[in-house]
Order: sequence, then structure tokens, then C-alpha cells
Amino acid sequence: MMNIHHKLKLHNGTEIPILGLGTYSADGGRTTAETVKAALELGYRSIDTASFYNNEKEVGEGIKESAVYRSDVFVTTKLWNDDHGYDKALKAFEASLQRLDLNYVDLYLIHWPGKDKYVETWKALERLYDEGLVKAIGVSNFKEHHLKTLMSASNEKPVVNQIELHPRLTSESLREYCKRMDIKVEAWSPLANGRLLNEPTINYIAKKHTRTPAQIILRWHIQNDIIIIPKTSSKKRLVENASIFDFRLSMEEMNLIDSLNMNERIGQDPDKLLF
Repeated sequence: MMNIHHKLKLHNGTEIPILGLGTYSADGGRTTAETVKAALELGYRSIDTASFYNNEKEVGEGIKESAVYRSDVFVTTKLWNDDHGYDKALKAFEASLQRLDLNYVDLYLIHWPGKDKYVETWKALERLYDEGLVKAIGVSNFKEHHLKTLMSASNEKPVVNQIELHPRLTSESLREYCKRMDIKVEAWSPLANGRLLNEPTINYIAKKHTRTPAQIILRWHIQNDIIIIPKTSSKKRLVENASIFDFRLSMEEMNLIDSLNMNERIGQDPDKLLF
């Protein structure tokens, strides 16, 4: 049986925890640092941030204030849209590293593909990877055509594609393509910003298992080998989100949740967010 420390092996040999803490919309104050510290004390070993979140400094503080060794924490951050381009990307990473106050980052992602600079930007990430400043490099919000363009002009293949993914947006075709390419899929907003917590099918399954709707949705992700980074600043929710490894959904229940798909986004469509 899996537990909170379960990891997936990326194609470059690096291992990433299947469960992490997302910090988007965390306020960047002491709350962020305290939440990161609390998560690590509860057994979380993956923290996801981004330059756009304006909380890298506090994320770094939370890691340092915990009793967990840096080498045991998997830290992800991301390059924002106005930092695309080879030189700008290198400078942006240096700034992120300084704010985090770390010697390296475990995973560095291009946050959004945009229109036509992401291949040049990727070259900068490859350099950071070659220099050992990042343990792995990947992308976020890339569709299949973005990935194909990127991989046709690069030396390194992304290890991860972090995308909006939840039962209302299952992206099965993209997930299947990533699986064929040995690119792990990571879900941002795995709970669809809480919009599915009152969904009747989810609640029916939750009652059968004596679990919360959130736990059912997160378990659906886990059983699909999808990396999840649910965000919260509540210690109660941190515990709840991590308590998903001691039960299993049946194939019928998994299929019921799959059937909720409506290709419904809560975030931007990557093909429309052009810059």
C-alpha cells in the first residue's frame, strides 16, 4: 500500500513524491512559511511554488525552519511569462534561487508555453540542468502540439507536464500522449478549486468509503498515477489531503468519476493565453 512518502520515478532517474503541497494564492506572509513547515512536519516532502506566486522567499523560510533535511524536500518553482527568452530565463532562475535561499531546485518548469519563445527558453533550462542547478526540468500547461514542437528542437525531454486536471477536465488524450513519451503528469487544482465537493457522484462514493469528497477526488488522481499538489493553509486540510493512502476506489468508482468529464476549465486555455 502506498503512503505519503510514495514517489514516482521521472525518466531522468529523479524521484518525485506523488503528493505535494501547492502554494498558489498563499499570501506570501508568515502564513506561507508556517504552512510549509507544518506540511513537512506532517510528512509532506514536496513543495510547489512559482515566481508568479510571490512567495518563494516564505517557502524557503518554511523549509529552513522545519526539522527536515533540504535533501529530503522536493522543491518545484516556475518561470513566469515575461521572463521567456534564453538570457531572461537564466536571470529569472537566479532570482528565484536567491528568494528561495537554496543552492539548487529539484524541478524547474516553464509556467505557460505562450506563443513562440518556449523553445528558446527551454535551452536555458537545459543549461541549468547541465550545470546541476536543477535536478530536473519540465513544463506546465503544455498541450500535445507544444510538447511535440519542444521535443523536436531540444536535447532534454520534459520530465513533467503540470496541467489543470480534475474530474471535470480529465484530458485523457494528453495524459495518454505524456504516458507514451514517459512524461509524468502533475495536476494543478486537482480539486477544481473546490467546485466538485458538492457533486452528487463524488458524495455518493465518499459516503460509501466514509471519506470526504476531497479525499475521493485526490484518491482518483493517485490511482491514475497523477502527481497532485493540493493547496491549503489549513492544518486540518493538510492532514485530510494526506489521508488517502489507506483505501482504494473500485474500477466502477473510477469509471464513474471519469464520466464527470466536461472538458471544463477553471483556468486559462493555454492556446488562448498568448504572449
